[in-house]
Amino acid sequence: MPVARPAASVALEGFELRVLQIPLVAPFTTSFGTETVREVIIARALTADGDGWGEIVTGAAPLYSSEYTQGAWDVALRWLVPALLDRHSLAPETVAETLRPFVGHRMAKAGLELAVLDAALRAEGRPLGEYLGAVRDRVPSGVSVGIQRDRETLVEVVRAYLDEGYVRIKLKIKPGRDIAETAAVRDAFGGIPLQVDANSAYTLADLDSLAELDRFDLLLIEQPLQEDDIVDHATLARHLRTPVCLDESIVSHKAAADALALGAASVINIKAGRVGGYLEAIAIHDLCRDAGIPVWCGGMLETGIGRAANAALAALPGFTLTGDVSASNRFYTRDIVTEPAVLEDGHVRVPTGHGIGVEIDPIALEDFTVARETVRR
Repeated sequence: MPVARPAASVALEGFELRVLQIPLVAPFTTSFGTETVREVIIARALTADGDGWGEIVTGAAPLYSSEYTQGAWDVALRWLVPALLDRHSLAPETVAETLRPFVGHRMAKAGLELAVLDAALRAEGRPLGEYLGAVRDRVPSGVSVGIQRDRETLVEVVRAYLDEGYVRIKLKIKPGRDIAETAAVRDAFGGIPLQVDANSAYTLADLDSLAELDRFDLLLIEQPLQEDDIVDHATLARHLRTPVCLDESIVSHKAAADALALGAASVINIKAGRVGGYLEAIAIHDLCRDAGIPVWCGGMLETGIGRAANAALAALPGFTLTGDVSASNRFYTRDIVTEPAVLEDGHVRVPTGHGIGVEIDPIALEDFTVARETVRR
């Protein structure tokens, strides 16, 4: 499903990049470690017709992927932003091609593409959801639950999220913190929609442990093996009844096509930042929809900028599984947009305003900024 009508070109005058450090409402623990502060880069495209906002979803350290804040900051300022400014007038659909000579750095590219796209759509008076092809005005909201100190705490944390109205629970797991925890949640809450996320914490040597998860009637197990273990994922998938979902392994349309060809996944988690942008995300969505493979929209602890864009993406027709587009207060007491996402009857609304559909809170933005650079033509 290609974009029905491309966005108009914008006359780029510069980019402003900021590093933000935003406290989380509670520590978030995965197999990679524990975060208490979200470090993220916000990109602002400066154009003759107004500004646009994007989010570079790298973390402070290269744990989820090889990308991290200082690396993204350096490559964006030194290479990516100058390449875009050299074009002067630029359509959002040409950002990826313009940046293609620079290998990797998909999260940095995605954040810059979103800023250009937001600027172009705001100038046209057009919502991002309409541009992407959204077919819903709200999306069901699931929540990702980090590893807790014990099973009793985990059950109470899950209970609180269910009481808030979240319609799907995802448990972070790792070796030794998996079977008992999943059993505790399943025993406490019966047949709730439940899935687990390993964040690459296992190997094929753990096959017997992973097979034990089959008894819990899970929606899926997400990224059990390492990012580049596509063949091993295919082997694992043949031994599990639980559907295998790939996350970190899916870095592009080609990676998704290869995974499907090998039988390495029967579900795919699409994260626009991880794959290089929302236009690449659409291409993966279309590939999976045509192949009959369900997809869902994952999260990277986005601020209100990325959260709004993810809601628009998750409203496309192929997103048939509940994603991680949660309310802002799941992670932040204070967001950087004036109207943070809220949970309404288990759903988050797709913004209908121009561009990404949210406005920046300049005071919050300034309060969380720890570094800032502006590059002009």
